[in-house]
Amino acid sequence: MRPHFPTTHEYFLMSYAERQQFFKQLLTVFGRKTVLEALQETAIPAYRLHLASSNRSDATMKKIIALAEAREIEIQHHSRQELSRISRNQRQDQGVALDLQCPNYGDYQSLTKQLPKKLCLIALDRITNPQNLGMVIRSICASPIDGLLLPSKGCAPLSPLVIKASAGTLFRCPIYRCDSLPAALKEFAALGTSVCTLNSAKGTNLAEHKAQARTIYVLGNETDGVSKEVNQLATEQLNIPMANGVESLNVAVTAALLAFRQVIATVD
Repeated sequence: MRPHFPTTHEYFLMSYAERQQFFKQLLTVFGRKTVLEALQETAIPAYRLHLASSNRSDATMKKIIALAEAREIEIQHHSRQELSRISRNQRQDQGVALDLQCPNYGDYQSLTKQLPKKLCLIALDRITNPQNLGMVIRSICASPIDGLLLPSKGCAPLSPLVIKASAGTLFRCPIYRCDSLPAALKEFAALGTSVCTLNSAKGTNLAEHKAQARTIYVLGNETDGVSKEVNQLATEQLNIPMANGVESLNVAVTAALLAFRQVIATVD
C-alpha cells in the first residue's frame, strides 16, 4: 500500500510546526544510479522526485521517470541551481534527487529540548563504510535502546547501500541527525548525559561498566577509532577485552553488543 503523503490542499492546511515535522522525516538521496535503485525498491516510501530541467534524456533517466510515474510519485522539475540546493551536492547529484520518508528520522534537538529521564543512544564518529552503517542501524532498530545519533558530516551518507545493509530497517530505526557530533555531545553532556567512548586499548572493562540513566556510547572510525576531539568529551572510556591477539571487533559487532547489553544483563 502506498503511504499517504499530504496533498497540496492538505499541505496548506497544515500548521508551520506540522510542515516542519513532515519535512524533517524526509531523507533526500541523489545521483541517477542511487535514485534508480531506491525507486526499484517498492517497499521504500518515496515522496517526491526532483529533476533538473537541463537533464538529457537517456535510458537511465527514462527508467527513473517511468518508475516514478508507475508508483504515482510526484515529479518536479527545477533549474540546475535549484536542484543543487535540494541535493546539497551539485557535483554528484547528476541532476536527480529523490525524497524518501523516514517516520523516525529527525533532529537531535527534538531530544535536547525535552530530555527524557532515561536515554540510551549509540553515536557514530566518522563511520565511512556503508555496510557497517547499515548493520549498525539494523542492530539498533532491533534492540531496546532509544536510537542512533548520526552526524551529517564525516559519516557515510544514507544511501541505497546503507538501506540494503540495514535490511530496510533504516525506515523504522530512530535516527537523530546532527551537523557536528562534538557540538551535539557537548549539549547532551551539559544536560547531564554521560558520554562513553569505546577504546580498544584502555578504559573500563565493558562488563564492569555501570550505565547512567542517560548515556551515549560513541563508536569510532573503522581505522583510527574515536577522534581526539570526541574522546576529550568522554565521561568514561570503555573497552571490550580481546583474546588470541585480536585487536578489536568490527564496529557493527560492537554496536550490537552495546545495543543488546541490557537485555543480556537482564537474562543473566
